[in-house]
Amino acid sequence: MNFAKHLRRRAVTWAAAGAAAVAAASALSLTAASAAPVTSSSSHSFTFALMPSPGIKSCLPHARGFVTITPGSQNDLMEVTISGMPSHAEFDLFVIQQPTKPFGVAWYQTDVDADGHGVGHASVRGIFDRETFSVSTGGTTTFAPTHQFHLGLWFNDRNLPFNLGCEPGLQQAVQTPFNGEQNAGIQVLNTSNFPDDAGPLSHVHR
Repeated sequence: MNFAKHLRRRAVTWAAAGAAAVAAASALSLTAASAAPVTSSSSHSFTFALMPSPGIKSCLPHARGFVTITPGSQNDLMEVTISGMPSHAEFDLFVIQQPTKPFGVAWYQTDVDADGHGVGHASVRGIFDRETFSVSTGGTTTFAPTHQFHLGLWFNDRNLPFNLGCEPGLQQAVQTPFNGEQNAGIQVLNTSNFPDDAGPLSHVHR
């Protein structure tokens, strides 16, 4: 083998090894961030875990997620990653007042669709920090300025969690209003690792 061909072969080998190392590091980072309920923050972003909702571990033992919010000068970028989900399942993400029932004021943010491996990702721009709130000064309902500092993720198809055994003892699937057609299923992930009155969005500052 001439010297030039030897160098080309070594370069290909090194490149493949480098790509494999990057992929492995990314997988470890995803697993660690998803599993840890402890928050981390820097001057530019805030990362926290999404926790399984009550009863979900029995039917989806590996369901988890994490969120990174990066503040901007006028709005914030929220990036959501979920894993351990049913293949090709669809979900709906809401900013909510309380992480578990009765949830309080809720604001529909985005769909999050899992791929064939049960992993999904979505990016959303908006106000996702200590200033996030809703208010109604009249019309069909009236309420004072109310902060929403938590996140909740719901099954888009109400029959999916029922068929997975996530609703033991029930004769039919539970229907909730947490999708665009108001016929969603039960909640799968939330931010109950934070206090009701101090959800993760309250820790984000611009």
